[in-house]
Amino acid sequence: MTALDGKHALVTGGGRGIGRAVAAALTQAGASVTVLGRDEAALRVTVEAGDAAGYVRADVTDEAALANAIMNAVEMRGPVTILVANAGGAEPAPFRRADVDSFRRMFELNVMGTVHSVRAVLDGMVASAFGRIVVIASTAGLKGYATMPAYCAAKHAAVGLVRALALDMVATGVTVNAVCPTFTDTDLVMRGMDRVASRTGGTRDDALAALLKDKPLGRLVRPREVAEAVLFLCSVNASAVTGTTIAVAGGEV
Repeated sequence: MTALDGKHALVTGGGRGIGRAVAAALTQAGASVTVLGRDEAALRVTVEAGDAAGYVRADVTDEAALANAIMNAVEMRGPVTILVANAGGAEPAPFRRADVDSFRRMFELNVMGTVHSVRAVLDGMVASAFGRIVVIASTAGLKGYATMPAYCAAKHAAVGLVRALALDMVATGVTVNAVCPTFTDTDLVMRGMDRVASRTGGTRDDALAALLKDKPLGRLVRPREVAEAVLFLCSVNASAVTGTTIAVAGGEV
């Protein structure tokens, strides 16, 4: 018997990057994992590789579609007892180049996407007196980055949501925490490096070297390193850990 046998875990944005690494770690720990996202091909590959038991397709910013997808997952694998709210995204631009709509998009994806996901599973967790909610935030939820004000604002809001909801749920058996990775070796970060290279006339390697120049760790964080922090927070023995943030940041914060 493994640590999470009998637990149904839902991982949003679970088809690639951190989400897929989290899904794989939870699966290896014995959970029945449903990955949710927009890219059906990536979700299917995740399942076929054995990193998840199944998938459902939805955009986390569409509350009705998301609720319906999660309902389908519950019908297949039972009530969700672990939620990893990983779906998110960034739009780098300094404040004077960031339009108002970029702030709205960042809030809808990184905050309201989490709100919709939690609302769809929370009542079931409270009813069973057990639940684990882990929000994948960012070091941008703990500090500022001059080139990402909209993203920082949204991730700070996500961390605030975690802290408030944890207090609300403290007597129910449901814990709520955030994991805050720094720049991680994912497609999202690599696409960002390509944009920087295109703007500056350099290469992706040049952009990456500039990004890591002042990072104490001197390299990108690996998705599995983030997943290990999530795995701890999802464990039965983490019942007294709630309302906290774990920075997977190599000393950056």
